[in-house]
Amino acid sequence: MKTALMVAEKPSLAASLANILSNGRCTSRKGLNGSCSVHEWIGQFRSETVNFKMTSVFGHVMTLDFIGKYNNWDKVDPAELFSCPTEKKEAVPRLKIPYFLAKEGAHCDYLVLWLDCDKEGENICFEVIYAVQQGMNKRLNPNDIWRARFSAITEKDIKSALVNLIKPNENEAKSVDARQELDLRIGCAFTRFQTKFFQGKYGDLDVSLISYGPCQTPTLGFCVQRHDEIQTFKPDPYWVLQNNYILSRHVATSYIKRKKINSNALKVTVKSSDGQDIILNWTRVRSFDKEIANMFLSHVKEYDQATIISVESTEKTKSRPIALNTVELMRVASSGLGMGPHHAMQIAERLYTQGYISYPRTETTLYPENFDLLAALKQQQNNPDWGDQVRKILTTGINRPKKGCNVGDHPPITPMKHATRNELDGDTWRLYDYITRHFIATLAHDCKYLSTTIKFEIGMEIFTANGHSLLDPGYTSILTWQALGSNDNLPRFTPGEKVNIQEVIKLVECYTQPPDYLTESELISLMEKHGIGTDASIPVHINNICMRNYVNVATGRKLVPTSLGIVLVHGYQKIDPELVLPTMRSAVEEQLNLIALGRADFHAVLQHTVEIFKQKFHYFVKNIEAMDQLFEVSFSPLSASGKAHSRCGKCRRYMKYIQTKPSRMHCAHCNETYNLPQNGNIRIYKELKCPLDDFELLSWSTGARGKSFTFCPYCYNNPPFRDMKKGISGCNSCTHPTCPHGMNSNGISSCLECNAGILVLDPSAAPKWKLGCNRCDVIIHLFENAHKVTVDTEVCECGAQLVTVEYKQEKSKLPNESTEMTGCVFCTPAFMALVEKHRAVASKPVTTRSRGHAKGRSRGKPRPPKDKMAQLAAYFV
Repeated sequence: MKTALMVAEKPSLAASLANILSNGRCTSRKGLNGSCSVHEWIGQFRSETVNFKMTSVFGHVMTLDFIGKYNNWDKVDPAELFSCPTEKKEAVPRLKIPYFLAKEGAHCDYLVLWLDCDKEGENICFEVIYAVQQGMNKRLNPNDIWRARFSAITEKDIKSALVNLIKPNENEAKSVDARQELDLRIGCAFTRFQTKFFQGKYGDLDVSLISYGPCQTPTLGFCVQRHDEIQTFKPDPYWVLQNNYILSRHVATSYIKRKKINSNALKVTVKSSDGQDIILNWTRVRSFDKEIANMFLSHVKEYDQATIISVESTEKTKSRPIALNTVELMRVASSGLGMGPHHAMQIAERLYTQGYISYPRTETTLYPENFDLLAALKQQQNNPDWGDQVRKILTTGINRPKKGCNVGDHPPITPMKHATRNELDGDTWRLYDYITRHFIATLAHDCKYLSTTIKFEIGMEIFTANGHSLLDPGYTSILTWQALGSNDNLPRFTPGEKVNIQEVIKLVECYTQPPDYLTESELISLMEKHGIGTDASIPVHINNICMRNYVNVATGRKLVPTSLGIVLVHGYQKIDPELVLPTMRSAVEEQLNLIALGRADFHAVLQHTVEIFKQKFHYFVKNIEAMDQLFEVSFSPLSASGKAHSRCGKCRRYMKYIQTKPSRMHCAHCNETYNLPQNGNIRIYKELKCPLDDFELLSWSTGARGKSFTFCPYCYNNPPFRDMKKGISGCNSCTHPTCPHGMNSNGISSCLECNAGILVLDPSAAPKWKLGCNRCDVIIHLFENAHKVTVDTEVCECGAQLVTVEYKQEKSKLPNESTEMTGCVFCTPAFMALVEKHRAVASKPVTTRSRGHAKGRSRGKPRPPKDKMAQLAAYFV
């Protein structure tokens, strides 16, 4: 029997697909990598019986990166990144997805790809194809590789997709490859240069990375542009002619900000025959001169009555919305639901994989002719929140949704399964509620109302009053927040009728107001208009400028640029405005779309774009002083930052500890800066010194129960031994043969989880003693409150070094109230209750591969007997 391997983008999606396609009769097992499940069943495929195997990946299988040596920031000129070699690497090495796919697909006859139906999904298709074929003796025939296209996780859609398989689109995959390479080369070159340049000069930047991105930076540019408009705005005075009643109404309803249209407005109140006060609007709207306003005021004050010269009523409609796409969903989620676009799309993705909505990443706002709108609507007829409106629409007949835009990707976002408040909680329900209401509204009638305009004459001046009365609420009974107000009805007037004028005395002086900061919703609209990012990447770019401390999200989801964000944009504008303008990226996006359509050559587009940004990079580097002048005004130099901490081994003067991100140690006398371990506490370790360079030792810890180690700031940045890695290795990795702080003196055994690291005693943790792996996150807490713990020269039969523990008499936890004892942390029964493993999850025993450092004390020890192996494995589960 032949085998058909099917691969989805996520484990949860694979489980749903398998359940649908097997009619609930599949069996499941864990894959060879332990992370992905494999669902199997027997079924029909292309007129033959086959064994189906459905599994998944976790998004991208591979990621693009520079080859190893070009990832060293200190040894590589960023300019080389525009032309240096790149390679595909495993996106998440610990998951071993390529190995898993190669093993599972080694003997398959068909490959069916169920990746998300967008360009990124198409790119992942070819990553999966490549990985599967690596495990085969003979490559799959291209005719046996298929791609499923679907827009919803429903039985109808999924089974239809299996019947109507297509071929993967290599052009779309190449367009993603091009985007990845461009973003990698351009982003890394600019980011590395400006990060090193400015972090080496200023101490209060409070960011670990000063990044540049071809999409991220124009996105930030929109926010800073609005900030600049606010800062340079000059208010102009204007006068409004009102009495107190009008003033209170004006303040409540007026929003005169963006344009300079404010001046003198003349408004009048009249009283109808039934005693209702009505505000009249001056047809001249406003005057820009106070004296002219006073002239009209004097003219109107001569009359105590207004004459109705016409009453016009017109039936109007408020049109129902077009079908929902991704950009509109993000806009409404931010402005109406208070959700960031990144958070909203994460929720939408979960709703999709659970089958509640159709695919949430789409630019299309037009349903295909064969889309079963009636079936989707009928699912909602029993909902307690909107069921009444749905049944009414079903009774009167649905309206075909308004014509929108067909981009050819996916149908608009649609509810595919009924849900209630009890099934979905919090933001998930709120987003589902909106998506469903929007869908129902597209099938409802338009809102109809009668608009009435009454013209009044006072002397030679014409005034109007406007009102409306609701005829049919239509879709606004679903989207209730768009309903027309109920207090805008006008009383009945007849032409020629005269009405009394209420007192109009006051000229009120007002000032024009600056625009407000951009909201996320407005920014999304600008990005869509200028072609910055895609429907899938727009929320990522907005999230990036927030996470990188370029903007802060204020009340109302407003984006307020930080000092760093403002200085960066102004700096780009001084050197090369195109670096921050949206025009460059939108032009690149057009070229990438041409690659996807097969109308442009992948290599030609890539080479041309890289060359343009390479020249811009060289010009940027040459003129960086223009940006640096702005940084000097906003940030403090390293020498003026931080506080005195530990001594420099070169000049013996105190270095400054700079605690902003990234934390650093700076010696003002030597003008040297030393990177430190991040996200932990740094303190001096007993004023002890490194025997190699005379720098004072420091200790780093994430808390009493977390990881910790001692390190020399100079060795941390300049590893003295081959096996040590810059920016990673502390004393727990130092192979100095005699140093009492190094791995040779404090190492215990091979790590039982990663097998590549060594468990090293951390003396700085006393009295909360602990062993920590110098490669992974394994921590072993032991002998709490012991007076002294030292690593012995003797070796246990399991291959681990023995340790000697000493307690003070009153705190001893050793048998028979002993104060000192030597034994093995893993094997000595008396130590078992005094040792607690933390974080590790594997159950790998110590093997003949011991810690492998100097003195050879445990190298080549025999493997422990089977009962000892079982004991160790059970202990570390």
